Amino acid sequence: MTASLSTVCYLAATILFILCLGGLSDQETSRRGNLYGIVGMTIAVLATVLGTQVTATGYPYILGAMVVGACIGLYAARIVKMTQMPELVALMHSLVGLAAMLVGYANFIDPAVAATMTPAENTIHEIEMYLGVLIGAVTFSGSVIAFGKLSARISGKPMLLPGRHWINLTGLVVVLYYGYAFVNAHGVAEAMTPLIVMTVIALLFGVHMVMAIGGADMPVVVSMLNSYSGWAAAATGFMLSNDLLIVTGALVGSSGAILSYIMCRAMNRNFISVIAGGFGTDSGAPAAKGSGQVQPAGEVQPIQASETAEMLKEAKNVIIVPGYGMAVAQAQHTVQEITKALREKGVNVRFGIHPVAGRMPGHMNVLLAEAKVPYDIVFEMDELNDDFPDTDVAMVIGANDIVNPAAQEDPTSPIAGMPVLEVWKAKHSIVMKRSMASGYAGVDNPLFYKDNNRMLFGDAKKMLDEVMVALKS
Repeated sequence: MTASLSTVCYLAATILFILCLGGLSDQETSRRGNLYGIVGMTIAVLATVLGTQVTATGYPYILGAMVVGACIGLYAARIVKMTQMPELVALMHSLVGLAAMLVGYANFIDPAVAATMTPAENTIHEIEMYLGVLIGAVTFSGSVIAFGKLSARISGKPMLLPGRHWINLTGLVVVLYYGYAFVNAHGVAEAMTPLIVMTVIALLFGVHMVMAIGGADMPVVVSMLNSYSGWAAAATGFMLSNDLLIVTGALVGSSGAILSYIMCRAMNRNFISVIAGGFGTDSGAPAAKGSGQVQPAGEVQPIQASETAEMLKEAKNVIIVPGYGMAVAQAQHTVQEITKALREKGVNVRFGIHPVAGRMPGHMNVLLAEAKVPYDIVFEMDELNDDFPDTDVAMVIGANDIVNPAAQEDPTSPIAGMPVLEVWKAKHSIVMKRSMASGYAGVDNPLFYKDNNRMLFGDAKKMLDEVMVALKS
């Protein structure tokens, strides 16, 4: 394939990637967006493999790597459940970071790369390699820790080291110093030490950064790591002089940054405060008295599955608010069955989705789409909040912080000012939870004690199955 034809293919792939991102912005066009992405990546891979930079001797290695990668991907696609998508996404981000690191080191030790470069070009290329390894290392280790937190292998509680900001600042100064030493080193042997020291510091920084972030901020972490992986890919593109990789990495990096901003705004947080860490703990006991938070007043009123079914039968308007508890219980299919049964009885059923519901952006939308819940009854928070006063039953399935009225009623609450779904304004609300434990933000929820609220305790899947049986009777 000639260089001109490769350029045309890269341009076509770039356009398809942009169309892919546009399609993924809406549920109804997401399938088409995925198709654009698949076709674009196929063109990109073929144009690269058949391009002028790859010789015939490299084909067996590339083909072997693609076969191994395809087998792993197909295996993962078959065994990974939709509820495990957040940790899978984090793991994929780590691979992008690892690839950037390996490419950086390979470029560094390959004498042929800089053989034809002028001193100025070589300096620029060394800066590209240094930054590529730096971003890749942070992405790799941070994504591995995020995978551990999302899969519950690591506690969701933030680990806040004393003087952590000074530790980060010291690490930054050391990285800059060794960057100067790396660029001004004479020969591979002399430059290897600064590069290795920087890599170790970057890996430790990635671990420290994500460990300091609490469970409530994990949707922001996922989108943030998505952005990092994009910049790591762009850095790899500079190292390899691959225009498509630069453009694609920039698209992923910028879209991930925009998504991080949207997630932060949905939590009334700023990006710096998320990186600083400290917000969100493991779900546990309600906030202790004397903590400074306003303590909820009233008594919890339990309800049975049969009573829940009767309330749903008598309702005209129902809004269902899914949360992480629905994902853990894998109850989305039962939710779809209940929705279908109620709609057949003439009940207007809709879903309200908070931007940070679940453990990654769009988590609830993915689960509902998997269960074949119609797209046209799934709405964002801002589209439904004004409708709660006219709603007969608001049913909360495994959500907590995103329906907490303390965000509006208690200025001392850690989540004060966070936009939430105002389910307490409905005529009746039903909250499905295993216990009275607080959510990932670690604060109690006054919704549980309101007069118009009922608590349906138990595993979401089991309780919803009982509700479904009662609806059919």
